[in-house]
Amino acid sequence: MSAAPARLGPGLALAAAGSVAFSAKAIIVKLAYRHDVDAVTLIMYRMLFALPLFVALAWWAGRGKPPLTRRDLVAVAGLGFCGYYLASFLDFAGLQYISASLERLILYLNPTLVLALGWLLFGHRATGRQLLALAVSYAGVLLVFGHEVQLAGADSALGAALVFGSAVSYAVYLAYSGREVQRLGALRLTGWATSVASLLCLLQFLLLRPLAAALVAPEVIWLSLLNATLCTFAPVLMVMMAIERIGATLTAQTGMIGPLSTIVMGVLILGEPMNAWIAAGTVLVLLGVWLLAHAR
Repeated sequence: MSAAPARLGPGLALAAAGSVAFSAKAIIVKLAYRHDVDAVTLIMYRMLFALPLFVALAWWAGRGKPPLTRRDLVAVAGLGFCGYYLASFLDFAGLQYISASLERLILYLNPTLVLALGWLLFGHRATGRQLLALAVSYAGVLLVFGHEVQLAGADSALGAALVFGSAVSYAVYLAYSGREVQRLGALRLTGWATSVASLLCLLQFLLLRPLAAALVAPEVIWLSLLNATLCTFAPVLMVMMAIERIGATLTAQTGMIGPLSTIVMGVLILGEPMNAWIAAGTVLVLLGVWLLAHAR
């Protein structure tokens, strides 16, 4: 069923704004790294500021509903670990070595990874068009990656591997979260899973860094606050509101502007290069994801 005309415009605007806001995370992280801060400290501040927002979201979404069972708590803890803690940490760590443009293209392979996990874990069969979509998407990433390795050297391989690990971790979250979404609701699950991830990030900092490491430049604090609100909490709400208005399929298709917005912001804000290699790789990745979306 198509979205009603009165809801189509606001729904598309919310989907686009959510995609752009989430994509801006990589830009903010790259800016913060210019102030001599490491990934463990940076993600600690991001999740410290995000924690009260997601606890409030979980409480609000759970009003009038039964309390979480022991099974729910175990599921939330596992999903929070792989979907938000591990995925976020690997992503932040990888951004120390690669451009924001390549990071966004790798993360945009997520639908292909969910499809691959479906083959491996659940025995789902793949069509020829789905395999073609995978080949096109990965060809685009390899094109940009090969060009970046020539410019930045071996560190690019480490950064790309870390970000790809982030994408795999989040794909595992998506593959296993479907049943819990039906039980708890998307907002309630997101609120609790992200709260778990926030606590894990804080614990990681306390275990791996002295408290003196929390003394960072004021710019890092403000960038982390912006990251937690504009690029972490707000996109969750905007995307969910968009799905309510225009459906998941159209919301996902609108989200294809995410990689493009990251590249534009990378060029304008970070001074990253824009050339034919990046443009061609981006087109291939977006084409592959589009083919995959229309292959079902």
